[in-house]
Amino acid sequence: MKKSLRTIKRGTGLSAAMLGASALVLAGCGAPPAEPEGTAGAEGADYLGCIVSDSGGFDDRSFNQSSYEGLKMAEEELGIKIQQAESQAETDFVPNVDEMVQSGCNMVLTVGFLLGDVTKEAAADNPETNFAIVDYSDPEFTDNVKPIVYDTAQAAFMAGYLAAGVTETGKVATYGGIQIPTVTIFMDGFADGVKYYNEQKGEDVQLLGWNKERQNGTFVGNFEDQGKGKTNTQNFINEGADIIMPVAGPVGLGTLDAVIEANEAGKEAKVVWVDSDGYESAGKGEEFILTSVMKGMAASVEDVIRTDLEGNFDSTPYVGTLENEGVSLAPFHDQEANVPDELKQELETIKDSIISGEITVESEASPK
Repeated sequence: MKKSLRTIKRGTGLSAAMLGASALVLAGCGAPPAEPEGTAGAEGADYLGCIVSDSGGFDDRSFNQSSYEGLKMAEEELGIKIQQAESQAETDFVPNVDEMVQSGCNMVLTVGFLLGDVTKEAAADNPETNFAIVDYSDPEFTDNVKPIVYDTAQAAFMAGYLAAGVTETGKVATYGGIQIPTVTIFMDGFADGVKYYNEQKGEDVQLLGWNKERQNGTFVGNFEDQGKGKTNTQNFINEGADIIMPVAGPVGLGTLDAVIEANEAGKEAKVVWVDSDGYESAGKGEEFILTSVMKGMAASVEDVIRTDLEGNFDSTPYVGTLENEGVSLAPFHDQEANVPDELKQELETIKDSIISGEITVESEASPK
């Protein structure tokens, strides 16, 4: 019998476990809900895949949305049934995961670092259900949890080098939503990319908003307040930064608002988006998006479900890297002409060097 999470006492702090992102897991018995969303295909007609979002919701233009797209891909391609629970706040995590467990889901996918403790407790209390979690890993996870994690510092390193190479002011910036490993890993990689550019070129491009050595910088404190994202960005622009990378989910839409207004006022500024290709997903200001540091969340989620459906689930973490294309830089789109051919070639060389190990990208938050 599945145990209700409402009987579980949540920890008051974040787990000290290392960052990660979990892949979807198979297994789990129990009757599916009477009217789940989805179609009944031949192979997956009896399989119910479920997802619980972080507080940003499934239309966050970022990691929640990309993960949900992976579940929708599995619905379309594998014929599985799906069910979702959207969290509006952290207080929704326990009841939402509880709802999915009680619904008889074959796999419960949770999205985001902040769901780590809830997922660990739910999996331990319901060993007959398989779980996957995006952006979190814990050595104390039971064998029915598959983490899906991404070494985003690798792709962010390339974005930092790119930003340093195209800035007109000699200043770039980044800020985060909440200071957790899945956020700071982007900021660490970005900082190292700027530093590497300066070392290679003898330049002194400055990074505002993050000090990697001290592990401190600018944070909004949540993933919802777009107004603060806009204010942060306006402050950075006023300090001279012309390229800003928000690592804050929907808060980044506030950055786009500030950048749109700055360009309308004749002050050029650009954005580096994260998680998904912001040119395709942000819904505004795409002409000012230089590139995006992407996680292949949709593809990895769909692949984990497929593996689970085939009866080959395992709890070994999936780690997305440049080598396996789990992380990458998005195309430059409308900014293509603003990136010199020489810089494009340097980025390809850097990518190859990171893959070969010639360049080592390190972050305290990198998957171990």
